[in-house]
Amino acid sequence: MTASGGEPTPSITDATLNDIAANGFWGPDLKVNQAAVDTAEALLAALLGETGGTLPAELSTLVDGIRQRATIGVPRIVAADGVRLSAFSIKLGGEDRRPLVVLPAGWNPFGWLPFLYSYLTLAQRGYHVLAYTPRGLGTPGLVSTSEGYIDVAGPKDWADGSTVLDYAQEHFAPNGIGFLGESYGSGISQLVAAHDPENRVSAVVALSTWGNLATSLYDNGTQHLKAVEALIAFTGGTLEEKFDEEARRILTDFLNGRNLDEVVAWGTERSPEAYADVTNARGIPTFVSNTWHETLFPAAQTIDHFNRLTVPKRLNLWIGDHGAPEGPGLAGLPTGLPFPGLREPIREAYDWLDHHLLGKDNEVSAGAQVSTQVLFTYRTTPVPGGSNLITAPARREEHATWEDVTTGSERWYPTATGGSGDGALTVEPAGDWSRDFTAGELTTATAVDALLQTGQKEWYGNPKIYDLAKFERQQLLLWSSEPLTGQDGVGRRIRGAATLRLNVRSTADAATLVAYLFDVAPDGTARIITHEPFTVAELQPNEDRTVHWRLQPVAYDLPDGHRLTLVVNSRDQLYSFAGTEGSTTTVTSAAEGAAAYLDLPLG
Repeated sequence: MTASGGEPTPSITDATLNDIAANGFWGPDLKVNQAAVDTAEALLAALLGETGGTLPAELSTLVDGIRQRATIGVPRIVAADGVRLSAFSIKLGGEDRRPLVVLPAGWNPFGWLPFLYSYLTLAQRGYHVLAYTPRGLGTPGLVSTSEGYIDVAGPKDWADGSTVLDYAQEHFAPNGIGFLGESYGSGISQLVAAHDPENRVSAVVALSTWGNLATSLYDNGTQHLKAVEALIAFTGGTLEEKFDEEARRILTDFLNGRNLDEVVAWGTERSPEAYADVTNARGIPTFVSNTWHETLFPAAQTIDHFNRLTVPKRLNLWIGDHGAPEGPGLAGLPTGLPFPGLREPIREAYDWLDHHLLGKDNEVSAGAQVSTQVLFTYRTTPVPGGSNLITAPARREEHATWEDVTTGSERWYPTATGGSGDGALTVEPAGDWSRDFTAGELTTATAVDALLQTGQKEWYGNPKIYDLAKFERQQLLLWSSEPLTGQDGVGRRIRGAATLRLNVRSTADAATLVAYLFDVAPDGTARIITHEPFTVAELQPNEDRTVHWRLQPVAYDLPDGHRLTLVVNSRDQLYSFAGTEGSTTTVTSAAEGAAAYLDLPLG
């Protein structure tokens, strides 16, 4: 057995850790940053006493300290059906009983390996540690790869979690058990806690998590295609190799827009929200986090799940996309950080465990339930290469409940075309109007350039900049307010989920609408605030249909002198498209009873 599947053990330097800290957990082309993989392989080799690699002094000291205090293991835990799950364990020495943290791996081709640094950190804090790779995940040949087919957080994964707990009780005899998971591991953590027959889980930390898998995949009549395609490609094998016949059928139906009721039922079964009453009855303290511009598990469904929980709970909402805030802290952070606040997402997660498992009297006991980081309020300075470096972290706001985030709203009415060729947003109804665009083509008005990567750049101080002049007016509609002003240099404090009502008809039998809100500076450059798609099905030719939908929630300060802009097009790379390429979509507003409007939440 070798840490790196037979390859030479990497040598790690301070530059490797700085790569993780400065560039994040995600590398190009939807891959894990190679620096994170190399660091994990070198740490595992050192813990197992293998030779060949080197570690910087900071990591070497950490490894030596753990090896002196603990026994390291790479066991195989046998599930009820004989599938062998790869695991990694740290059992601290001494006579005193200790709590255990169980960490199901996230969805990636390396299983439990990439977050090995976090296992050492938890052991250093006084926990036994047991990480494992859920069935089916991982690249063949790696020590961290598990057998079987991926169950996508289904009943087999729940049962596997209980088998892991049986193993933990036999080998660690802990005085308390917590689960910590990121991404896929976060959903499994919540589901195992709710389904374990012996109710053995005392606390859960669910990072970059989902509450409702069904609406994460399919909402407002629209498939989230890009996310599912990326997840299939990120398993360590192909669809045929990694999923059993039922899962292949479900995923193939989803990708092809077939039998979507069955897809929804399948996803609902795998949703922690479906078992919130069980979590509440068991009283499991639950910490969840998500990001405003999440492209895998959009924030709204996580918030809806959080609101159903009545247990001790915490919700952190960060700038960025899936895994960007917590990834570096899980994979390996040096003492010196590229920007202040980088360690906070994982520190607060550990504090939650410390409070509920170690009994520490820390900030958790007095903290608010909800913390929202306000988009792009960080301060930055330019650095060579054309990017920015954060010098002061974005502002965070604490709230007693999610309901306290939004304290008011204002209604904006889209108008007909003005002298610029675009429409306006006004505070008074705009009368009757009709505007149309050609459907079916991608435009430069898009939610992200790349899954995970665009949002990770946001987290590091580099949000995507749009140029409104380049938006293709034949394929979209655009409405802008006048420059807005307000108190303390903020034109509008947008807090919560905006809602949009439009009247639509199409020359096709279906139409997809993707709505975006932008913050537009005086020079015409823009940053995205939020977005959300909606698909109108079973349209009769030129039938008018009124549609009403909620955009993704957000905390955003629109600066003084900036405009609020609403854009609607028919297609985004993230989502399915319904209708006919080249068809005409018409949006209308009627003064009497059918006015189009945007309700903007304020705080």
